[in-house]
Amino acid sequence: MNGLIKQIEKGKPFFEKLSRNIYLGAVRDGFLTAMPAILFSSIFILIAAVPEIFGFTWPAAVSTWLWKVYGYSMGVVGLLVSATSARCLAESMNRKLPKNKVINTTSVMLASIVSFLLLSVTQVDGNFSTTYMGTKGLLASFVAAFVTVNMYKFCVLKDITIKMPKEVPGTISQTFRDIFPFSFAVMAAVILDLLVHYFFKMSFAEAIITLLQPLFTAADGYLGIAIIWGAMALFWFVGVHGPSIVEPAIAAIIYANVETNLKLFQDGQHAANVLTVGLGNFVGTMGGTGATLVVPYILLLFAKSKQLKAVGKASFIPVSFAVNEPLLFAAPIILNPYFFVPFLLTPMVNVCIFKFFVDVLGMNSFMYVLPWATPAPIGLILGTGMGVLSIVLALVLIAVDFVIYLPFCKAYDDLLVEQESARAKEEAAQATAIVDTSAVTQKAQEPTPVVTPSAVSEKEINVLVLCAGAGTSAMLANALTEGAEAYHQPIHAQAGAYGSHYDIMQDYDMVVLAPQVNSYYEDIKTDTDRLGIKLIATKGAEYIGLTRDPKAAIDFVLAQF
Repeated sequence: MNGLIKQIEKGKPFFEKLSRNIYLGAVRDGFLTAMPAILFSSIFILIAAVPEIFGFTWPAAVSTWLWKVYGYSMGVVGLLVSATSARCLAESMNRKLPKNKVINTTSVMLASIVSFLLLSVTQVDGNFSTTYMGTKGLLASFVAAFVTVNMYKFCVLKDITIKMPKEVPGTISQTFRDIFPFSFAVMAAVILDLLVHYFFKMSFAEAIITLLQPLFTAADGYLGIAIIWGAMALFWFVGVHGPSIVEPAIAAIIYANVETNLKLFQDGQHAANVLTVGLGNFVGTMGGTGATLVVPYILLLFAKSKQLKAVGKASFIPVSFAVNEPLLFAAPIILNPYFFVPFLLTPMVNVCIFKFFVDVLGMNSFMYVLPWATPAPIGLILGTGMGVLSIVLALVLIAVDFVIYLPFCKAYDDLLVEQESARAKEEAAQATAIVDTSAVTQKAQEPTPVVTPSAVSEKEINVLVLCAGAGTSAMLANALTEGAEAYHQPIHAQAGAYGSHYDIMQDYDMVVLAPQVNSYYEDIKTDTDRLGIKLIATKGAEYIGLTRDPKAAIDFVLAQF
């Protein structure tokens, strides 16, 4: 097993490079930026649809208003993502462009929106058809963003622009500089739209979904979903944030299928599309990548080693809300041969059981989008319409995951018990060999070091902690806040998600990267060096230790200054 893991670990540099791909990053960060609109719309769709499950029907006027809010948020998410993805990609490219040649991110967003509309919206009897402005148009939104940004990059590098006299104000001058790249980007979309309409008699957004439908159908099968969530776990096992690599490739279809399922359900049909965002959040990554929801409870109930007992106590609450880094790095599970099999196997088994319930037993698949931090059993039940089968499935998944993880947890626990016993005997032997007992007594009585006034920072320090989804980073930010209050330190900490930090980073004195986003160190270092901000990357055990010890977290920050 160790040999297999070492072979897999050799691919870590490639996986890290893949996770840092600016196009995958643009898709991931574009979605992250647009997520407030998605979650906002989900509130209204739950209010509109869930009461009907219990036989309650809203008055027509109220129902129309609720669906209107949903339609003008989730219904235009393709439009929103075309803009946010373009901006994120442009910002990534700007870091590698010469200082005097920069893409205007605001202009690129506007051009991408126009390009997306050309690629996705058709006119029927003089009216706009908005069918592909929502989740069905996400693939077109990515194409619009990528083409637009590359057109801007070409014009910027080749200096294709309208130059104005230096006396002209900068804002007006920038407007003229953007005319050519804006025109080239939009004309590229016009040409692409004309070609697709000429050959396929449909919009580009519809054509690309039709073209890729066989691939999506295959991915919706048992083998497809098993590979997807098994790959996420495999990448994470070697220390690379798996969802950052895999999710951008399926982002368009997992959101589109949710909308499709909802329409099927409203039409009285079976919501049968399995490959959805809820499948990942509440089944494949039940309790975090690796489907680790049951592991802290196994450790609390059955572990005999001090280490795993402590890990269980510290991690059961965050893992219940899908923040499993305290478990992954403190147990540890990452690169631990004892957990290789269950960490990969459990999510694959979970998604296949879910598909069995949908395909064979007739349970509805996910019809609603819920926040990823919703406890998995609750998210599963709510997201699929609160059916009886969904409750049964939640219990089945917990039981199956418990059975898979239990023997591996006990085997690792036995190893740690032996190690702790041997360590205790060794420490006892060393203690008896010490002659100068007075020195030992004196050392034992020394008070625990505390922060003295001389160690108090003389200036205010603002710290930004980044992880993939602002869950893990919140743990360290909270520890810093608690420590700052306890030791009267002028330290202010804020948690954030990598990809949404660009606009606020300049307001901080220090950026701390959680272990899951360490692979982005070189990318963000370009920005922190330019802004004169300290950048620190943390390791797994180190980070988890800081989240548990506010005093150590404060000392960690002060040591950097």
